[in-house]
Amino acid sequence: MGSLVVVEFVTLDGVMQGFGSPDEDRDGGFEHGGWGAPYRDPSPPSASTFATTSAYLFGRGTYDKMIQFWPHQGDENPMAAHLRSAPKHVVTSSPIDDTWTNAHVLGGDDVEQAVRRLKDETDGDVVVLGSWTLLESLIAWDLVDEYRLFLHPLVLGTGKRLFRPLAQPRPMTLVEATPTPTGVVVLRYRAGGDPGGAPASSHPRS
Repeated sequence: MGSLVVVEFVTLDGVMQGFGSPDEDRDGGFEHGGWGAPYRDPSPPSASTFATTSAYLFGRGTYDKMIQFWPHQGDENPMAAHLRSAPKHVVTSSPIDDTWTNAHVLGGDDVEQAVRRLKDETDGDVVVLGSWTLLESLIAWDLVDEYRLFLHPLVLGTGKRLFRPLAQPRPMTLVEATPTPTGVVVLRYRAGGDPGGAPASSHPRS
């Protein structure tokens, strides 16, 4: 059985909208697109970064944005190579552009059960990138096993936030906290745990 892992770039006030470019997502009149550029780590990720990732899960909007860029990058980019080779499951009720290798529709009337089956059938991590609308449902269904958050030293004050109102509190356990040279802190939280538990290890990232 696999784990559902949410990987997101967020500001201090939890905004995840428009990280990459000015026109990435202007929903709601958002005008701060591309806010992540000053904080990007100049070193590319290594192949080991994706060692536990067996598949990706996308909402339709995120998939449509990613297919405009990532399939056109060469395999010398480790992220592009891994995205190309790994299964990509898209939650949507309509056909997708499936020219991106290993892209599939995760269809059906019951999305919750479809995602549960995907976790059951996957040996490794199912990673969610972006996918703001889908995330709301995954969190509400208590399907997320781990959060990997790239917390940026920036407050935007507006935009789509990772966490929206919940019916009840959701405690988490800090697994790791790693600061980067650009001021971003990479946080790993496991869903569940006792509030106020012992802190996890923290170390600088070279």
